[in-house]
Amino acid sequence: MLKKIRVIASVLIFSLLTFYFLDFAGILPMELHVLGHIQFIPAWLSHNIAIMAALIICALLFGRIYCSVICPLGIFQDIASRCSKKKFAYRKNNLALRWIILAVFFILFNLGFAIIAGVLDPYSMYGRIAVHVFKPVYMFANNILAAIFNNFGNYAFYKTEIGILSVFSFIIALLSFAIVGALAWKNGRLYCNAICPVGTVFGFLNKFSLFKIRINNAQCVSCGICSAKCKASCIDAKSKAIDYSRCVNCFNCISSCNKKGISFAMKNKDNQPAVDKSKRRFMLMGLAAAAAPAVLASTQRSLSETKTTNAPQRGTAISPPGSVSAEHLKKRCTSCHLCVSKCPSKVLKPAFMEYGIGGVMMPMMHFEKGFCNYDCVACSGVCPNHALLPLTKEQKHRLQVGKVIFIPEICVVHTNGTSCGACSEHCPTQAVKMVPYKNGLTIPVIDVDICVGCGGCEFICPVRPHRAIYVEGNKIHQQAKAFAVEEIEEKEITDFGF
Repeated sequence: MLKKIRVIASVLIFSLLTFYFLDFAGILPMELHVLGHIQFIPAWLSHNIAIMAALIICALLFGRIYCSVICPLGIFQDIASRCSKKKFAYRKNNLALRWIILAVFFILFNLGFAIIAGVLDPYSMYGRIAVHVFKPVYMFANNILAAIFNNFGNYAFYKTEIGILSVFSFIIALLSFAIVGALAWKNGRLYCNAICPVGTVFGFLNKFSLFKIRINNAQCVSCGICSAKCKASCIDAKSKAIDYSRCVNCFNCISSCNKKGISFAMKNKDNQPAVDKSKRRFMLMGLAAAAAPAVLASTQRSLSETKTTNAPQRGTAISPPGSVSAEHLKKRCTSCHLCVSKCPSKVLKPAFMEYGIGGVMMPMMHFEKGFCNYDCVACSGVCPNHALLPLTKEQKHRLQVGKVIFIPEICVVHTNGTSCGACSEHCPTQAVKMVPYKNGLTIPVIDVDICVGCGGCEFICPVRPHRAIYVEGNKIHQQAKAFAVEEIEEKEITDFGF
């Protein structure tokens, strides 16, 4: 019964979360972004005390239920290991490696290397797999159905453009899919119990949980069936012991034991407790984590000074609405790419080196295929980390993520003597206006004070390879003239309790 409940709950959460990442047509309600908010790393980064407390209390009561029910990457591994139909065997634990990876994760993330969190956080890793690997396949299947149905006069499906948002992010997602999938196929939950920092945290908490998988020494005959079914390879049938730091409470062992020698219960006299040798290692790694930032700070400063841009025109990358600044984004973003997936205008894409080495794969705005809708607040509304702070439409209308820059020397009005004005027509705030030029033509003039940086002008400009008008990103987002730049960042963070 316990296994059935776990499977039903995990399949429901996994299916909804996966389809939410894939859903380009907006079939699912936007409120389902709450499935991202209940993930451990996003809850920690957004300072969501209620969810953090609930997850920790749940772990102290029932063990690693999070890993077997809520974490999408964990459920993905379960699917892969189930498809392989492989029998498992007890494997010794490598606690030192797990604590070292956890320490490095927190140290480098606190130093501004958000890419570390992006690569190792299980929720963000699965998000990238869904966006860059699963979603193109889903869209391709949609286009096939659209072609079939449209031939019969049914337009329930419509064709959509398929493309790679970022070569680097696609490669990382594909490698993550291949590596984690292969590890799960051969070794079950090896990634969770050897690399994943969240798995290490919950593994530590699992040792103190009230309810655990327990072996009844009197009824156990050491047949090894439970060990063969344990995808965490944490049951030593010969010594009748369980390594609780690796047990993910999948309940496969309980359903497979025909002697009723294993159960999910509180401690009793017949149960053999697991040996805990990790506490001293935990303290040592904690001390290392506290001391290392001072040693590595100079390295981070030197690396952060190295900047590149994706075009000679733009000197500062445009961070999405609600991000406050690239620096704020680096402190919170784990590159799950949910905002990239849910952007209806497709103006968000993963960065490469535009934010520097510490911001690889974080979302940035680009206007090659569209511009930011004046009334759209989708990206800031779905972010589970509060790397993008929630915005109302009124706040979005007053928010300046960048400023328009016009280069008259390459404008078609000047170079070709032809009428244009497309940039002015697409400006929602009239920051770009047309004024008399010569020979009856008009040419753009700009008012940077009322520009919101939506990119409408840049997107529509016909000049190539570099536009005659483009948006230069603001290092710190600005708003109305009445607000000072420094006050904007402080006000935004204070409003949302940070």
